[in-house]
Amino acid sequence: MGRAYQNRKESMAKTSDMKAKLYSRYGRELYVCAKAGGIDPAGNLALRSLIDRAKKEQVPAHVIEKAIDKAKGGGGEDYSSARYEGYGPGGSMAIIECLTDNPNRTFGDVRQAFTKTKCKIGTQGSVSHMFDHLAIFVFSYEDEEAALEALMEADVDVTDIENEEGKLSVFAPNTEYFKAKQALQDLIPDVDFEVDEIQFVPQTYTTISGDDVALFERFLAILNELDDVQQVYHNVENA
Repeated sequence: MGRAYQNRKESMAKTSDMKAKLYSRYGRELYVCAKAGGIDPAGNLALRSLIDRAKKEQVPAHVIEKAIDKAKGGGGEDYSSARYEGYGPGGSMAIIECLTDNPNRTFGDVRQAFTKTKCKIGTQGSVSHMFDHLAIFVFSYEDEEAALEALMEADVDVTDIENEEGKLSVFAPNTEYFKAKQALQDLIPDVDFEVDEIQFVPQTYTTISGDDVALFERFLAILNELDDVQQVYHNVENA
């Protein structure tokens, strides 16, 4: 797997340095998560994990609290998830995850990102079969065998585990996220996850060059400026 999970983070950092975008993305995701599963993090494990991740990315407490407070009432926006995929510049592949209150608008906006960079949005499944949908945990821990044993005892179908300079990277199917996280927390009660996410990880990578580099950067920039876009995953190695 290598350090594939950093792919999306690095490209986001390159194309969008605006904190407002980060806060907006987390605010919307927290609101949807709290509205769907309850506002108490103790009873809503997805919300608890999301709050932890937001704090790690230095989202202010007032942003987190405002999003959860907003979910207390029964009304408010009605967001739904939407996933788009297609081929980007240089034959690259991309998956775009959105939360939207207007799917027609969002589809049109995402399609524009493809057409403005001479690319084409695909149908559902057109490129996602070339990605693995994985739960990823990265944390400081030396004993790879102990971690693997704890995961196997918890009946987690570990996809991969790597030890690099005292840091373990654990990959498991996205459906086993909570089971894997609980097993690691039981093993290491004070574990501090550097990465604690579900991501699409490409099975193979591509390198782009020439004019495609600038086109790809523009492609990501357009997507990252869209309020409805939550995550962008791609298989470009040098982006």
